[in-house]
Amino acid sequence: QVQLVESGGGLVQAGGSLRLSCAASGSIFSLAAMGWYRQGPGKQRELVADISSGGTTNYADSVKGRFAISRDNAKNTLYLQMNSLKPEDTAVYYCNARRVLGGVRLDYWGQGTQVTVSS
Repeated sequence: QVQLVESGGGLVQAGGSLRLSCAASGSIFSLAAMGWYRQGPGKQRELVADISSGGTTNYADSVKGRFAISRDNAKNTLYLQMNSLKPEDTAVYYCNARRVLGGVRLDYWGQGTQVTVSS
């Protein structure tokens, strides 16, 4: 099992910045990747950014150039630096970790942290 605890959400004005953190514990060895997803009001959950165990990053087109994902392996912590925030970034942000065992993908989720961007 993997436990994920997010922090760092809040209310910010458009153009502002926030940094989300996700502390991971438990069986975190052999994780294939970690990432951030979000779910806005009335929307489906979507990938924001992820980072592989080798450090390869991937971003949704809507956040490229504004958001940066990183991980501190020594602290078992994942980060999402969010700059130039827009009202459409308003959502609950979820930390995700995944591994593949026997060809089956296993996903682990945090409880989510609210990000609200006011115009």
